[in-house]
Amino acid sequence: MKSELAEMALDQKRTMPDDEAPDAVPVPHALVPHLNETAILLDIDGTLLDLMPTPREVWVPPGLSDTLNRLTERTSGALALVSGRSLNDIDLIFAPDVFRAVAGHGAEMRLSIDNEADDVHAPPLDKELKRRLAAIAKLSPGILLEDKGYSLALHYRLAPHAEKAIYESVSVIRADLPNAPIEVLPGKFVCEIKHSGFTKATGVRELMKREPFKGRRPIFIGDDVTDETVFAIMPDMNGLAFSVGRRAMGVNGHFDAPSDVRAFLARLLDPR
Repeated sequence: MKSELAEMALDQKRTMPDDEAPDAVPVPHALVPHLNETAILLDIDGTLLDLMPTPREVWVPPGLSDTLNRLTERTSGALALVSGRSLNDIDLIFAPDVFRAVAGHGAEMRLSIDNEADDVHAPPLDKELKRRLAAIAKLSPGILLEDKGYSLALHYRLAPHAEKAIYESVSVIRADLPNAPIEVLPGKFVCEIKHSGFTKATGVRELMKREPFKGRRPIFIGDDVTDETVFAIMPDMNGLAFSVGRRAMGVNGHFDAPSDVRAFLARLLDPR
């Protein structure tokens, strides 16, 4: 019998039926005149960058960094990456370029490209809790452990058969620590455990109160279930939300693949 967490993971992966999902995607030339009033918020893995077998194998396609830098200039700095990755990890991927970001699922934020971090909203996970969670990686070859400081992720893209066992093991640990302030985030072949009380949405809300994002209309593009908290708050900000690779609920439209997102961003600079 599946554990409660395993059931939750499967539920969160279900998508809207095709006949109920929005087909619209943003029209670049309609947005170009309004870039000075727009904030562009972008998830990384599965949105800007193609997913790879392991987190370390992702790479930035030629031209993408130039597109992001030019859009940053066109929006007067109001472009931010919104990711579950740490700021340090984001910087390694996009080096030598540095971008404003909400990182660690909202645990940290950078408003100035000259700073490592402007705000840190969560303490690191307890060492003993990390140790117990890390031991789950021994369940099967192919389970990869990623310690992000504020969270710990168990990637099983190379061991998809281990999904049920991973979530059941996490359930046992949570049952032993019912008062631990932690939250489990099911994702695409990843189970991530983080401190509760902060999400990508809390990070985006805080970001949109600060310059140069304040007063602008946000456009958020994301692909995973962890992006759904941001999809949900876009109407509160008169913003637009778009999913990638799946037709998620509550969005204004979707892109089929990260390559389509990259092409769309490039066309914002040259709508022809």
